[in-house]
Amino acid sequence: MKMNIDPISAGDRVLCAVSGGADSMYLLCRMLELAGERQITVLCAHFNHKQRGAESDRDEQFVLDFCNSKNIPCFTGSLEGEAHSENQLREARYAFLQKTAETANCRWILTAHTSDDQLETQLLNLARGTGLKGLSGIPMMRGDLLRPMLHITRREIEDWLWIHEIPFVEDSSNRTDRYARNRIRMEAIPALSSVNPAAAAHASDLADRLREDDAYLCGLAESFLRDQEPENGISVKKLETLPRPIRARVFQLLCDGKLAATHIKALHDLCRGTEAAALDLPDVRVTREQGMLYFGARALEQLPDTELQPGMTVSLPQFGLHITVRRPCVFQEIHNTLTVYHFKSDSIRGKLTLTSRRPGDQIRLLGRGCTKKITDLMLERGIPLSKRDLVPVLRDELGPVAVHGFGMAERCEAKPGDLTLCVQIEKMEKEK
Repeated sequence: MKMNIDPISAGDRVLCAVSGGADSMYLLCRMLELAGERQITVLCAHFNHKQRGAESDRDEQFVLDFCNSKNIPCFTGSLEGEAHSENQLREARYAFLQKTAETANCRWILTAHTSDDQLETQLLNLARGTGLKGLSGIPMMRGDLLRPMLHITRREIEDWLWIHEIPFVEDSSNRTDRYARNRIRMEAIPALSSVNPAAAAHASDLADRLREDDAYLCGLAESFLRDQEPENGISVKKLETLPRPIRARVFQLLCDGKLAATHIKALHDLCRGTEAAALDLPDVRVTREQGMLYFGARALEQLPDTELQPGMTVSLPQFGLHITVRRPCVFQEIHNTLTVYHFKSDSIRGKLTLTSRRPGDQIRLLGRGCTKKITDLMLERGIPLSKRDLVPVLRDELGPVAVHGFGMAERCEAKPGDLTLCVQIEKMEKEK
C-alpha cells in the first residue's frame, strides 16, 4: 500500500486534514512514518463541523489528544449552526484548511480520499449527469491540495490500522441516508463489490486513464485556441472542422468550464445556424454573426433618441454622424438618395426623431413594393448584429419613415410642387 507523495520535496511542510476517522488516521500515521525518510514536517488540522453535537466535540478532542501524544502541531476550526448543505460544509472545511496552511507555512494540504471515495464520486457524477471529466472522479492533485491515497482501498486501511493498533473514531452520520454519498456507499458500493471485490481499485485505475484521455483532448482544444483570436471572433467553419469532443472542450475553455451538457448542445446548434443569433450562457453571451462566434458579453451601442426639427443641425461625433434638417420648401424636382430624404411635409405625423431600430420595426420602402422588417433588411445586407443598432432610423409617430442607407418610406413620397422637408445624414470621422 504505497502512498503517492512524489510531488512532496525534502524540506516541505505538509498539513494533514484529520477527522479522526480510519482514513485520516491512516494518512497521518503513514506520513509520520515517512517524515524522517523524506525530510518533511507533518502538521495536523481538524475541522469541527458541529453537526453531531457531543460526538463532533468528541472527535475534535480525540484528534487533539492523539497529536499531543505524538508531539504533532494541531490546528482546529469549527462551523457553528445546523442544517448546512453538503456543499456548504465542504466549502467551509477547505477554506479553513487553506487559511491554516498559509498561517503554518505549509506547502501541501493532504486529504485522506481513498479508491472507495473515488468510486463513490464517479457514481455520484454519473447519476447527476456528467462527461469524461466527471467520470475521472477526484484528481490526485489540484493546486496545493494532494490526495496520496486514491489507490488504497478502505479495507486495506482498516487492516493496517488493526495490525498497528492505531485508534480511530466512527462518524455516526456515515450510517444515515441523509446524504447522497452515504446512499451510494451503503447500497451501490456493496452491490458492485459483490460482483468484483476489486471494484474500487478498478475505479481508480479507470479514473487515471480517463483523466489522461481528457487531458489529451483538452490539449488539442488549447492548441486550436492558440491559433485564434477569440476577442475578434472564431470562424464557425473552423469550429465545424473540429471533431465534436474537441469542439466541446473549446467551448468549455472559452466559458471558463461553466457549461453543462445542455449548454454545449446549444452551442453546437448555434454553429449550424445561418442567421445572426445570440445565446445567453452562464456569465457569458455568445453571438453568431457573419459566420463568426463571439464569446463574451458585448454591450451593443445604440444611437440616442434625437428629435429633429426644421432648420437645425445635429452632430453625433461619437457615432460619426452629422444630420441637417432643412426648412420646408416647394421642390420642383425631387432627387432622393440613400442619405438625402425629401419627405412630403404633411406625411410626417407628430415629431420626427432619429433613433436606432426598435423591436418590430417595419417599413415599405419607396420603389420596393413590399413591407419588410428592418431587421430583415439589415440581415440581407449582411450588417453584423453588433452594428445594426448604429444604423440611423428616422421615424414619426406612425413608425419608420427612412432607414439610412436603404431609403425612405413609400407613404412619405413627395411629388414636384409638394411642400417637402429634407433631411440629410452625413458620415463623419468618429470622435476618439
